[in-house]
Amino acid sequence: MNKIELIKTERDGLKIKDDIHRFAKEGWESISEEDIQRLKWYGLFLRNPTPGYFMLRVRIPNGFSFSHQVKALSLIAETYGNGLIDITTRQQVQLRHLKIESIPQVFQLLEEVGLTSSQTGMDNVRNIMGCPVAGLNPKEKVDAYSLVKALNEHIIGNPEFSNLPRKFNITLSGCPDDCVHAETQDLALVPAVEEKGGNMAYGFNVLVGGKLGSGGYRIATPLNVFLCPEEVVEVCSALILLYRDHGSRDVRSKNRLAFLIEEWGEEKFRSALEERVGRPLTPAGADLRRNEKSEHIGSYRQKQALMNYVGLKIPVGRIHADKLQGLAGLAEKYGNGEIRFSHSNSLVIPNVSDQKLGDMLEEGLVKEFTYNPSSVLKGLVSCVGSDYCNLAAIETKSMALKVAAQLEGKLPDTAPINMHWSGCPAACGNHLVADIGLLGKKMRRGTEVIEAVDIYMGGRTGIDSKLAVKVMEDVPCDQLAQVLEFVVPYHTREKMHPIKGKKYSRRREMPLLKKSEGQVEDNTLKEIKTSH
Repeated sequence: MNKIELIKTERDGLKIKDDIHRFAKEGWESISEEDIQRLKWYGLFLRNPTPGYFMLRVRIPNGFSFSHQVKALSLIAETYGNGLIDITTRQQVQLRHLKIESIPQVFQLLEEVGLTSSQTGMDNVRNIMGCPVAGLNPKEKVDAYSLVKALNEHIIGNPEFSNLPRKFNITLSGCPDDCVHAETQDLALVPAVEEKGGNMAYGFNVLVGGKLGSGGYRIATPLNVFLCPEEVVEVCSALILLYRDHGSRDVRSKNRLAFLIEEWGEEKFRSALEERVGRPLTPAGADLRRNEKSEHIGSYRQKQALMNYVGLKIPVGRIHADKLQGLAGLAEKYGNGEIRFSHSNSLVIPNVSDQKLGDMLEEGLVKEFTYNPSSVLKGLVSCVGSDYCNLAAIETKSMALKVAAQLEGKLPDTAPINMHWSGCPAACGNHLVADIGLLGKKMRRGTEVIEAVDIYMGGRTGIDSKLAVKVMEDVPCDQLAQVLEFVVPYHTREKMHPIKGKKYSRRREMPLLKKSEGQVEDNTLKEIKTSH
């Protein structure tokens, strides 16, 4: 057994909560290495860059929260942390610089407002993602939020789901746009329609085995299953338990569902799932997704009459607690107190009436965290980076903002493009599914070691999913804006993902970057020309 499996055989990770008051009295240095790992079952991570301080990951299913919850998070960050809150690419939040002595009070505050950090780390079903404008979007045929909530409630605190072979990511969405990266998830339910008895039944098609991180991007593949809403919790639970019982528990870099799907194949896995639920499953219906990308940033009409939602960009997802508390106040003043976090480092304030919309858009915080960001900033996403993550090779968030600001000045009229930063191959920034993906690394330049990136292009999820292609290696961060200034205008989303019937020549459109002293050489132009 590997080290983590040994720890799990000794004690269920969920039981570590009973020891937190003792840890708070004895201090962080008294906690054994095994219990440091078990604390991750409750979203507590002791980070090497900040010894003695924990990061706390708070679970927010579908990204749905209310102003009183957001105010509680802000209070925790200001009172017990460093005043910063990170919105993650799984629609949850992370609080930083917490001492173990404060955790009992922090957990009490979370429980009082209906929040939890349970099962946000280690080998659990992680925060379940969904469209941040579920129930509001006039284009959706099925609102999946109630199903996300039901499935989450079935899993949280349930020991049947607390000892999986590895982490398990789920997205459950009725959105017709590509807004939740379904193809990167272990289990994805996407909107579909099936004819039953002469009537059109709206539900979900099932995709399985997607992943990023170790081994790269595996595109989730169809299981040829259609689920009606009332089947979702039962079948998804059975599927997770099938993985629990048959997934590999040997080498942790090869323990995800993707490897079981590769070993068994979709047909065998589907048959095993039918055996587990005790009945045949309906074949897949027609996929209702469109070949479009949306971050739901902007001011949009809701399906509810005279109501609007406003999606605001939080640059690289990091925000001071006082400003997040201010946005919660705006949600109360202009909406119904709801705040929804998005996977794209942004948030949505829904249910703003026509009468109040104009006044809201004039608020200072709305202008700061704009609903109309530049085409470079709108699709900018970053992982945490080396400030707080010991796995990251570079500090991603500040560098992402710096490069974006440089590009905004030089490419003010560029077409919208998604630029995602990951500090390490774990791919928390989802760089492999972006128009432009940047993977941090260290490199040697002369006698000094500097921060650099590899550049990927053309990755995407959705009905026309594509693997990203590495087009350049070892690009120094201090020269990255200069390199991207030449690359971006020639690689719009339409060129990287051409519409059917149109063809684009990479050979004609890619500018050759010549190497001179202090410049970067592109060693993979041949790869671009042959791969596309």
